Amino acid sequence: MSASSRRFGRSLKPFRHPRTWMALWVLAIAIVVITSLLPGKDLPPVGMNDKLEHVTAYALLAASAVQLFARRLSWGFVCVLLVLMGIGLEFLQGAMGLGRTMDSHDALANAIGVLVGLGSAFTPLRDLLLRIDRRLAGG
Repeated sequence: MSASSRRFGRSLKPFRHPRTWMALWVLAIAIVVITSLLPGKDLPPVGMNDKLEHVTAYALLAASAVQLFARRLSWGFVCVLLVLMGIGLEFLQGAMGLGRTMDSHDALANAIGVLVGLGSAFTPLRDLLLRIDRRLAGG
């Protein structure tokens, strides 16, 4: 394990580039937060059902956490935080008065997405990012 991996604690998988992967994950979270708080009129059409957008976004965030973190406790903690983030963003949408409304069905879709992403932990793909990281590092 490299010195930079140790600085992130034992929760992360033994990446050669842990900061890069964490930064990309945090960027993805920021994109979800920002797009959730933009006025509805400013959002480009994605061509996908609204609830499917929510499920997909949160499934990708949770599956990314499975890719990054080695410990099940970390997965659970991150997944709880993602569900709470989704609920909080729905409240903010209703409170900000930017043409968006709070929708409990969106919050439910977010939670379902988190569960779908967490489900990736029980597939052979759960260490895909670790394998990619090692190939990029030439090892």
